[in-house]
Amino acid sequence: MSCGDPHETECGEVLDHLYEFLDNEMTEGDCAKLRVHFEECSPCLKQYGLEQAIKALIKRSCGCDDTPSDLRSKVLARIDSIRAGQRSGEQVVVAVDTTVEIHVEQARPAPTAAEASDEPVVRPGAPVEAGAPAE
Repeated sequence: MSCGDPHETECGEVLDHLYEFLDNEMTEGDCAKLRVHFEECSPCLKQYGLEQAIKALIKRSCGCDDTPSDLRSKVLARIDSIRAGQRSGEQVVVAVDTTVEIHVEQARPAPTAAEASDEPVVRPGAPVEAGAPAE
């Protein structure tokens, strides 16, 4: 990706190192170069914001789960192959496997005492049916 404007650091290089920047895995000098680029280049800044939001969402949703080491290896290998394809100018096709295994006991919290009883439970922000008690 390139915005078409000349920059000291090219857009492609910035985006190649975006996750290193987000994960604080770069030297301060390299981080400074990316910050300067983000100030000059709104498309890269937008991509940075998007990736930052995705990373935060994943952390909130999956922060307590351990990542299997083989999954981490597969993801990193796929990222490397995509980057290599982008640098060589090949058309990159990304296939996503949406198979997810969820353990129900871990996916939902244990019921509270009120939920375990026969009384209806109204959660804050949830719609209230006619005749249902409001909190």
